[in-house]
Amino acid sequence: MNVIRLALAASIVTAASLLNAAEPAAPAPSPLNPTLPSLFIAGDSTAAKNDANPIQGWGVPFADYFDPAKVNVVNLARGGRSSRTFITEGLWDALLAQVKPGDVVLIQFGHNDAGALNDEPPPPLRARGTIPGLGEETKEIDNVLTKKHEVVHTFGWYIRQMIGDVKARKATPIVMSLTVRNIWHDGHVERGAGHYREWDRQLAHAASVEFVDVTRIIADQYEAMGESKAKEFFPKDHTHTNAAGADFNAASVVAGLKGLPKNPYAAWFSAKGTAVTADPIGWLNLPEPADPKLPTLLFIGDSTVRNGRGDGVGGQWGWGDFVAPWFKADRLNVVNRAIGGLSSRTFLTQGHWQRALALLKPGDWVLMQFGHNDDGPLNDTTRARGTIKGIGEESEAIDNLLTHQHEIVHTYGWYLRQYIHDCRARGITPVMCTPIPRKVWKDGHIVRSDNSYAGWARAVAKAEGVAVIDLNEQIAAYYDQLGATAVDAMFADAHTHTSEAGAKENARIVVAGLRALPGDPLAADAAK
Repeated sequence: MNVIRLALAASIVTAASLLNAAEPAAPAPSPLNPTLPSLFIAGDSTAAKNDANPIQGWGVPFADYFDPAKVNVVNLARGGRSSRTFITEGLWDALLAQVKPGDVVLIQFGHNDAGALNDEPPPPLRARGTIPGLGEETKEIDNVLTKKHEVVHTFGWYIRQMIGDVKARKATPIVMSLTVRNIWHDGHVERGAGHYREWDRQLAHAASVEFVDVTRIIADQYEAMGESKAKEFFPKDHTHTNAAGADFNAASVVAGLKGLPKNPYAAWFSAKGTAVTADPIGWLNLPEPADPKLPTLLFIGDSTVRNGRGDGVGGQWGWGDFVAPWFKADRLNVVNRAIGGLSSRTFLTQGHWQRALALLKPGDWVLMQFGHNDDGPLNDTTRARGTIKGIGEESEAIDNLLTHQHEIVHTYGWYLRQYIHDCRARGITPVMCTPIPRKVWKDGHIVRSDNSYAGWARAVAKAEGVAVIDLNEQIAAYYDQLGATAVDAMFADAHTHTSEAGAKENARIVVAGLRALPGDPLAADAAK
């Protein structure tokens, strides 16, 4: 029965390939071991096998990262296909015919979805584009290539179809963003063609499936190695890699899979796959500027700014998740890069600041708010996140029990100054926010931290000539007016993390603070 299904699948693929003879044909599928789980790849030429030396897709070396005695790796990506034509040509049905419960299907499309919905002569005729976006819009065409009437849907519609089909077979779909094209500007590589990367993220979230941000994983590494080195992976054009680049991308996909919150694939890896370091931040689902050409307002801080994955787990939200609606999306990127559990020190030492800086350009803005976690131990085996109290130049050398690295720990003020100086060196405007107050009452008033982190943040801002939004005082004063009973609804835990209602009110106060800056520099970008 399995042989019949495979033969049928092969015939469908062969027939479909006649619709686009200019693209390389896929190799005949190899028989699968029915006793093993299978890991399928659905994608385009950036993943597909390519006989046009020296071009190669990442799906070819990808198999080397897995143990063939534990999993079938099945690369059914096909060059030249979009999410639409992968379905309409029968390639998707051929893949589904082999999927069984427990399998995994990696879905990566977008490079070809921006093409024409229906080409006009002369050749090449491809008619492979999808309607941009995630909605239910359609367009009826008489396909110039297939000579058939066709209803064309949005990119989101086709990806949702794939996700639903895989789920219906009790298998696991994983949506992936695109590989990175060799397009650079001012030392930064392009992070996704068009809006497909963000659409992929939204599609995965809406369907409650995992998302691997391959674009970010690859782009971060390209920028670390430099433009000239990264260009060595692209021998013919800016999209397709050579064998070395394909292997680099394959390792990046593996890193992304290993970094997922739920990773059932650990037992499948070969020695080569086991050696790959898991992506450390993929689970955070950190946003990036939707349109890099626009100015960006970026937040750094702790869980009171962005908690967990920014999805409200446990009813806990940070204020940074509710600032964007106050501004016009076509005028300003609002990007919340705060990370729960970190201090002014560990946000820097764990590399999050450098990753955030890589997204910024002259003219952008950074709002910083730290302090809630800076009071912890300087050195322990759990978090090692504390900073020396104050704003001076004191330091302490430690052998970090958590990272096993030698480290020089500085004062809270020293780290804040570091962020300020880094911003100014790049033409970015820093704005200081004092830490929001905890729900701690004394004599009918919320306790302020004037003599500690709020006071120290103000002092650093004043000394550096940086604008400050005094959230500690302004929010505390607002809570004082509301009273204890009303303020209880603003929190999702005993005293630190706000509920959605509390986060929205804090966001309102942040926006008011921004609008009160000299000259109201963001007035033109305000939505209301």
